[in-house]
Amino acid sequence: MTTTPSDPTAAQPGRPPIVDLATWQAARDELLVREKAHTREGDAIAAARRRLPMVEFDGKVEVVGPRGPVPFLDLFEGRDELVVYKHMWYDDAPHQGQCEGCTTTAWHLQDAVYLNARGVSFAVVTTGRWDEVAAYVEFMGYPEPWYSVRDVEEPAGGSMGYLTSYLRDGDRVFLTYSTTGRGNEAVNGSLALLDMTPYGRGETWEDNPEGWPEGQGACWSWRSDADGNPSWGPTSRPVPQWNRPGATPVDTLGRHGHHH
Repeated sequence: MTTTPSDPTAAQPGRPPIVDLATWQAARDELLVREKAHTREGDAIAAARRRLPMVEFDGKVEVVGPRGPVPFLDLFEGRDELVVYKHMWYDDAPHQGQCEGCTTTAWHLQDAVYLNARGVSFAVVTTGRWDEVAAYVEFMGYPEPWYSVRDVEEPAGGSMGYLTSYLRDGDRVFLTYSTTGRGNEAVNGSLALLDMTPYGRGETWEDNPEGWPEGQGACWSWRSDADGNPSWGPTSRPVPQWNRPGATPVDTLGRHGHHH
């Protein structure tokens, strides 16, 4: 049951105009045409992505995990396809000093059961030293496998901050795809849901109607202090860390240096 306003054209500042259900449905159907075109273009881009060439590299190169040094081939866990997230790392920093952007991606990739069901393995790699990485993974409660690729060259190691896809053919390993920039948003369901809300992500770059709440800097909600206030200062952590056992208020990010 919806109520019909006495004046459908009236709109409060910072709020969408109020209309009846039929009028809303017509506007929503008009947008659906664009959404379907967007979906079809996404399908076409994915088809082109599957036709990209690939680069062979040495699958025996060693990475370090819970069982010590293992060949990169082990990350496939016997499957033919592998998706890896390359997580940035700040050396010698406490947990709260690690990258909030990488945290958003890794936090949304905590269960690969659907990937596994399709014959695809998943792992996270980072340039951190394994002792630091192991402590961080335990603190965050991440169940998926992590590995240190410190001093490992591309395409197994190298630059961090990207989703990367690989293909295995027996003992031969190939790089097939890697994201850039905002390509990581594909796995961030929270951003996709925020894009469906009336106020969006609340960031200044977004195209909003007149009178909408003033946006803040990009990614502004990704760090907060102990009271939940958005903050990029020394008292902040990436937001998921506050629900981890043992997480305490902090007064420094502790970034003594970094190794990307």
